[in-house]
Amino acid sequence: MRASGLIDQIPNLSTFKKFGKITRVVGLMIESQGPESSIGDVCKIHVQSSKHGHQVILAEVVGFNDELVMLMPYTSIREISIGCLVEGTGSPLEVKVGPELIGKVLDSMGNPFDGSSLPRGLVTVQTEQDPPNPLSRPPINDQLEVGVKAIDGMLTVGMGQRVGIFAGSGVGKSTLLGMIARNTNADLNVIALIGERGREVLEFIERDLGKEGLKRSIVIAATGDQPALMRIKGAFTATAIAEYFRDRGLNVMLMMDSVTRVAMAQREIGLATGEPPAQKGYTPSVFAILPRLLERTGTNKHGSITAFYTVLVDGDDMNEPIADAVRGILDGHIVLDRTLANKGQYPAINVLKSVSRLMNHISDDEHVKAASRLRELYYTYSKSEDLINIGAYKRGTSKEIDEAIQYEPLITNFLKQSYKAKVTLEDTVNELIALSNGGGK
Repeated sequence: MRASGLIDQIPNLSTFKKFGKITRVVGLMIESQGPESSIGDVCKIHVQSSKHGHQVILAEVVGFNDELVMLMPYTSIREISIGCLVEGTGSPLEVKVGPELIGKVLDSMGNPFDGSSLPRGLVTVQTEQDPPNPLSRPPINDQLEVGVKAIDGMLTVGMGQRVGIFAGSGVGKSTLLGMIARNTNADLNVIALIGERGREVLEFIERDLGKEGLKRSIVIAATGDQPALMRIKGAFTATAIAEYFRDRGLNVMLMMDSVTRVAMAQREIGLATGEPPAQKGYTPSVFAILPRLLERTGTNKHGSITAFYTVLVDGDDMNEPIADAVRGILDGHIVLDRTLANKGQYPAINVLKSVSRLMNHISDDEHVKAASRLRELYYTYSKSEDLINIGAYKRGTSKEIDEAIQYEPLITNFLKQSYKAKVTLEDTVNELIALSNGGGK
């Protein structure tokens, strides 16, 4: 039956190759007269140079200008010249996926970063796919253990929830992601490092992720020196790999550092194709691509993708355009506070500015009540901290503030955690409940 099905497809096959030729190159953009193609199709640019001989450079159709095809290359354009042949493939970017990739570091095209060959037996999937039908998404009812007390206790995450980690540079995003990747009870980690400095990729893998973390992870890296299209494809490739394993019944942890650099890459492409800059220079296509990417994660009828997306905030401004747009799409946000980091509190999670929108639905009443009580005490202390520090507050003036002063060092100690330490969800909740029931007395 399978053979007959293939035979039936023969009349639909095209025996002609479609070609065009390059007419102009401006900055990152390549204009070609033909071939016939659609937005998102991959084209092969045939380059002949005296130094490297014949080469094939892959590019993607990103727009049209009158009858010209506008292409963006996946790699460098140094060898490309006027008149180079452009061959249309008629299909979008596809990558190879399978369990054999676990433990490997890949590039945005799904190829091993160390130059080795892909294993056999992999399945081909498209990098860009539609999000699950909203009516086919099961509700999130189960907690996911991430092994970080501040998150498990105060910002409990559900299996299939999507959470943003918001922070300025150098506040500990990568370290927190490494802790989650090592400590989580998810079946598999898919980690996308988008726009990172080249030296940070190996540092993250060896220092933050570690050998044990890598054994249950697939890492996709697109460094900051690579073309904008490669940075965007790194995010879509990682999401497609996570979707493949979710559809096979696994509970996948997807971590992307950072979605801001995906947005910046899309801004580069948008400006190159002639889009008008909108909010802070970001083009309209940036705000169209974000929900298309972020909505693909979550639950479906087979499994789940729990996603953590880091968001870089310029000058620690939590209301800048990308942070504001991402916060409105996701199911919660974790704010890393530079003030806490300067005090030596790691992870520097500001629980008063952070929220998990599903915690009340997936945690039992005792856990939620304990977390609410500690949050209230912590807020009371932070509101009066300046008066306390300068000695303007006298004990006995307010019963609530006196109690908050008593609890504050214990709450801070609870929120602190060594990046090498792993604490189970059960132990975290028990410690939290004990603390709220008189641990500060």
